[in-house]
Amino acid sequence: MTPRLSPVDHAFRTEWAPLVATLVRQTGSLELAEDAVSEAFVEASVRWRTDGPPRRPGAWLLTTARRKAIDRMRRDVRFEERIPHLAAELDSEPAPQVLGDDQLALIAGCVHPALNDEAQVALTLRYVCGLTTEQIARSFLVPAETMKKRLTRAKGKIAKAGISFDIPEAEALVDRLTAISGVVYAVFNEGYASASGPDLVRGSLCDEAIWLSELLCSLVPDDAEAHGLAALILLTDSRRWARTDDDGLPILLEDQDRSLWDRAKIDRGLTMLKRSSELQGIGPYRLMASIAGLHARAASVDETKWDRIAAIYGALLALNDSPVLRLNQAAAIAFSEGPEVGLALMDELVDQLDNYSYFHSSRASMLARLDRPAEAIPAYDRAIALSNNESEIRWMSARKTSLQNG
Repeated sequence: MTPRLSPVDHAFRTEWAPLVATLVRQTGSLELAEDAVSEAFVEASVRWRTDGPPRRPGAWLLTTARRKAIDRMRRDVRFEERIPHLAAELDSEPAPQVLGDDQLALIAGCVHPALNDEAQVALTLRYVCGLTTEQIARSFLVPAETMKKRLTRAKGKIAKAGISFDIPEAEALVDRLTAISGVVYAVFNEGYASASGPDLVRGSLCDEAIWLSELLCSLVPDDAEAHGLAALILLTDSRRWARTDDDGLPILLEDQDRSLWDRAKIDRGLTMLKRSSELQGIGPYRLMASIAGLHARAASVDETKWDRIAAIYGALLALNDSPVLRLNQAAAIAFSEGPEVGLALMDELVDQLDNYSYFHSSRASMLARLDRPAEAIPAYDRAIALSNNESEIRWMSARKTSLQNG
């Protein structure tokens, strides 16, 4: 049973991002907003323990954070011009706030094109999800001190470049939404199939990506791709508990116990997919979610509509031709038309994907299905050499040994 969160922990999970977003708008400084909100939570951890949580925790925290911000601003001449406005906000009665614009502005600032991909993901995890520096460091498999320096450099770049935390103009917002979605999907992919480290799945990152994707839907409720992204993440993550065995080794889709799939996530994902289909525009997230939806609806691998999945990959390729998508399409075709056809399509990609571990493990699987172990074994060797994930290496090594032993 999941332990019940304390009032402060619950408030941190639900209020951190809105509070930081509001303080960023009012102070113009990400660092100042972070410090003020952090100090407000420290005070809450002391005061609420003796006085009990307030009736409106968010309003209490916002008022306290504003006071902390004013105290800091008075010691820094850079913020003198902002003190009267913030003081006026403090003197007014805190009203229930609709913080969607502030949160969207915060996310948009975190994925500003002046920042590199890693900085965008790290900043999003820190300021939108509220993860600690230590948690983010574990996600990136680096020491906490290294991540602290990276975040400090990113914040310094934001300040030096004068990056504002405002919602971009309509035309720029479209591009920024694409970047935001890319960051959210990157967070999910690193959690769902970790590129390195001992574990295949890091559930905390998957959970953060789900939260982010659903937050994005609430902020841009008429964006088809936002709902497509949420649907894709929910439907894919519904298989989390069936994807590894007791030793943490991967279980292929066709071998998974589908009774372990999370029906609540599937239902939420299908609802998001339906909403995406009702909105204008067909993008890659909606198409990938449609594939995940076909898997979710199928009672078994044999009942999966592989021909439709292959056709949807064709639509994805029309939007963005890539060898990885062609590899995925080849795997779907292998189930609908046979492994010989799938292998032939994979072999056409060897020059483009020779340094991609999943290409060689997919070929090895096709060769094993065709009872060609002498070719499958070196394919597994190549995949193992290219992989950095320990659980995948152990799984592929076991497959290779099984082929060697006949």
